[in-house]
Amino acid sequence: MQAESERLRRHGVTVGFVPTMGALHAGHLALLARARRETHRVVLSIFVNPAQFNQRRDFATYPRPFVRDAALARRAGVDLLFAPAARGLYPPGHQTIVEVPDLARRWEGTRRPGHFRGVATIVTKLLTLVRPTATYVGEKDAQQARIIQQLVEDLSLATRVVIVPTVREPDGLAMSSRNVRLSPTERRDALVVFHALQAARRLLESGERRRSVVVRRMQAVVARAPSGRLEYAAVVDPRTLEPVKAVRGPVRLLIAAWIGRTRLIDTLRVRCQV
Repeated sequence: MQAESERLRRHGVTVGFVPTMGALHAGHLALLARARRETHRVVLSIFVNPAQFNQRRDFATYPRPFVRDAALARRAGVDLLFAPAARGLYPPGHQTIVEVPDLARRWEGTRRPGHFRGVATIVTKLLTLVRPTATYVGEKDAQQARIIQQLVEDLSLATRVVIVPTVREPDGLAMSSRNVRLSPTERRDALVVFHALQAARRLLESGERRRSVVVRRMQAVVARAPSGRLEYAAVVDPRTLEPVKAVRGPVRLLIAAWIGRTRLIDTLRVRCQV
């Protein structure tokens, strides 16, 4: 992979990179389409990273439809599909880890200890191997995207991080590889996640500036779903991801909820008038 990337760079070819764990959906295809428009060659990686799973069962049951994914990648115009083996990326004796501690300490970091250490380590390794001109990540995983931005900045990695807006189903549910786990009833209940964000945005746009009121509104909307259980809802600074003390200017809404046995996350960015 490094040799191929170096060959392309020598010839002035720009490389767009989309790192994934496979189980491709329309959200991933949007990343690939953006990379296709903005760079000469597109690299897609598929690697189910064991280091970012907190539970063995979740890792074991994570969908791995590789043949389907490869066909989708080909139709999306991917030039190179990079699917390394775990032993290749984590050989015996592997010791080095990458952490972005401040950005990882809240939200997903609290609920999934070690998750972002695994994410930061594998993304750093992939960027070192692929050496892309631009790296494309989805907005839905807002904390992960922000962490990738920070590690690229801190480690002076020669890539531009492009955050692509969330792709949604027609009814608003954010695209996710986990959506296939929802039963028909749970699929209907899952809409409360997006509805909670919309309700919070309407509150902010109507002039509400009390963070606690906005968070309670999100909690109340999720509570309407029989199978729904809120894990967290927050109004945060888009760069630090810390809860805002005063709601003004741009803020990011974060939410995580269980719908039955499926955990969903979502986000919206809102610009508030001072």
